[in-house]
Amino acid sequence: QAQLVESGGGLVQAGGSLRLSCAASGRTFSSYAMGWFRQAPGKEREFVAGISRSGGSTRYADSVKGRFTISRDNARDTVYLQMNNLKSEDTAVYYCAAAPALALVAASSSNYWGQGTQVTVSS
Repeated sequence: QAQLVESGGGLVQAGGSLRLSCAASGRTFSSYAMGWFRQAPGKEREFVAGISRSGGSTRYADSVKGRFTISRDNARDTVYLQMNNLKSEDTAVYYCAAAPALALVAASSSNYWGQGTQVTVSS
């Protein structure tokens, strides 16, 4: 059983930046592709970004391309989401997820999920 714990959320003004972290434990971190999802009030959860087990491949939702960057540090069992030029529409609870392959992460077929961290962007 893997445990995922997100951190780094908060309140930021539009145009600002935040970096989310997701610390993993309980399983071999490098065996899993990782991803970030978000869910805004009244909306369905959506895929934001994903990264392969080695970190060599990434995928992004069109809405965040060029603004968000996903990365991972397998030595620290941690995945990051650097969010720049934040917009009010980025306001949501952000979740970390793990799956055996990047394609599964992007398809929302993840085995493990974190509890989420709130990101609020004020305009």
